[in-house]
Amino acid sequence: MDKSILLSVVVSVYNEEEALVLFFNELTNELKKINDTYEVIFVNDGSTDKSKDILNELAKNNDFVKVINFSRNFGHEAAMLAGIDYSNGQAIICMDADLQHPPSYITQMISKYKNGYDIVLMKRSNREDASFFPKIASKLFYKIINYLSPVKFEDNASDFFLISKKVQYHLVNNFRERTRFLRGLIQFIGFNKTFIEFTAPARISGKSKYNTKKLLKLSINAIAAFSDKPLNLGIIIGLIMGLFSTIVGIYSIIMYFVNRPVSGYTTIVVVLTFMFSINLIVMGIIGKYISYIFYEVKERPIYIIEEIIEKNKT
Repeated sequence: MDKSILLSVVVSVYNEEEALVLFFNELTNELKKINDTYEVIFVNDGSTDKSKDILNELAKNNDFVKVINFSRNFGHEAAMLAGIDYSNGQAIICMDADLQHPPSYITQMISKYKNGYDIVLMKRSNREDASFFPKIASKLFYKIINYLSPVKFEDNASDFFLISKKVQYHLVNNFRERTRFLRGLIQFIGFNKTFIEFTAPARISGKSKYNTKKLLKLSINAIAAFSDKPLNLGIIIGLIMGLFSTIVGIYSIIMYFVNRPVSGYTTIVVVLTFMFSINLIVMGIIGKYISYIFYEVKERPIYIIEEIIEKNKT
């Protein structure tokens, strides 16, 4: 593959057999408009359907296609990072294969890059298949993380983005955390950035791989990756409860001396139950941060590649 290519398109794939051919056709039609060299890197994240076979066939029939097959499922962010690691382009676009990241925006993204931007974020202005709850949850997540983190993130930024070679260098060499929030990392790195708003169309097949549990885990990972403020929760609550205890103590002493002792059973039960709940929450937060340290210290690989398929190289 020519090392001087303009664009690398990284596509994370997990069980997308029904959408892959249509996505590839739309993508290649759009790439032909840029009038420059490009490559498409599909990262098969341990798919269990026919996605691997379809991708391998695309690689064998198209000299601009490369397929990276993982040994198992390592997750969406690991797949994007692998694609970035193996990209040769001066600009790199990450996107999904379900057509909720429309290829029609690629020419606009390249135009922004040529105007001097190192990061082009794609912000969802609307999502056609999203219900009320996910939209509210997304807004709430960005409000929370922007409050907790010293780095302010663009609301509704997606995993559809463009980065320059400079940003790629830092992701490959300096940001190898096991606990990642990739769309946050690229904003943390800095450099010139801009955004383009887009409407995410409904999926053409299948269902989202991010269920409520996975989205909650991603949100917790994102907060932990960029903020240590939750660790201060114990100190803050301790100070508040200390002040509350002092006030209750003074009140009880006064009532004792005016011969109106306070009945303590209900108060004790409520206070003890509340304090035990807070204590367990704080311990849970500390435990979560310790688990992140545990994963980092082990330094296991972020992903494992089974094979790389390219035309005339297999």
